[in-house]
Amino acid sequence: MNTQRTLVKLSTLVAAMSLSLSALAVDITGAGATFPYAVYTKWAEAYKGATGNQVNYQGIGSSGGVKQIKAKTVNFGGSDAPLKTTLLDSMNLVQIPTVMGAVTIVVNVPGIKSGEIKLDGPTAAEIFRGAITKWNHPAIAKLNPGLKLPATAITVSHRSDGSGTTYAFSNYMAKQSMAFKRDVGAGNTVNWPVNAVGGKGNPGVAANVQKISGTIGYVDIADAMKNNMTFVALKNKAGKYIVPNQSSVADAAAGADFNVPGMAPDLLDQSHKNAWPITSATFALVYEKGEDAAKQKGVVEFFTWSLNNGQKMAEELGFVPLPANVVKMVEAEMKKIK
Repeated sequence: MNTQRTLVKLSTLVAAMSLSLSALAVDITGAGATFPYAVYTKWAEAYKGATGNQVNYQGIGSSGGVKQIKAKTVNFGGSDAPLKTTLLDSMNLVQIPTVMGAVTIVVNVPGIKSGEIKLDGPTAAEIFRGAITKWNHPAIAKLNPGLKLPATAITVSHRSDGSGTTYAFSNYMAKQSMAFKRDVGAGNTVNWPVNAVGGKGNPGVAANVQKISGTIGYVDIADAMKNNMTFVALKNKAGKYIVPNQSSVADAAAGADFNVPGMAPDLLDQSHKNAWPITSATFALVYEKGEDAAKQKGVVEFFTWSLNNGQKMAEELGFVPLPANVVKMVEAEMKKIK
């Protein structure tokens, strides 16, 4: 009987402790860019294991993330396209970089392996604006002497949703070609050629490239690596043909000054000899003064924990962690969040 009473007391105590801990746990939600989806969900899983706090993040595209934080339906928004300081100030938002990566150019060309096709910026821009329509076009052949290029038609795969990946990619292309800037534009959504195919999120673009022979598209490096996709070697500002990897992303970001309004330096087309030309950071958007203090604190604690404990996880997924000095700057910036 005494043993039974002891067991009952113990089970009651455990239940009470469990309830107490669950009451202390703070669940937060975020939504936005698909670019960091893999790393945010990995961080969230590890963070829950370490703290018991739940973080739910939906990859709905950068435009969707900005809309959600504006509507105050999430505790933080995710965007690869940094907001201008005038908009941040008008909405009382704090913007912080969280991780860096690459927008890659991927292809599905019969007989071609990863890194075999070389493109420069102007030629890639002609392809993506629909002016070059065959893989054996003279402009591509000139950059690839000795490579057997098929007469396969080129299909362009692009994002169908408002996207920060599109923002970075189209801004790079607009720097390479006035014709691209005129015909396609630069932004979260642009005017792709009429025969191009859209896909939702980076996974949607990746799926189109994989299933349609002759397709070229742009996806973040994490999705490209996960799907074992075929990369294009792209000529950088220093004149080197670079295949995207973590080293070339880190080299592109090495000279960047994050001590600018909105913590959003331009990482495109950097001059380092090993720099991947389409490098970008992704950002979290949080209200400076939120309606729920516990949720606000929860966002700060999640990103503080992730930036200090999740670097290896980010690297394993193909991302490049922020430099240590930038992490300190982010932590200082997050002190504005109340």
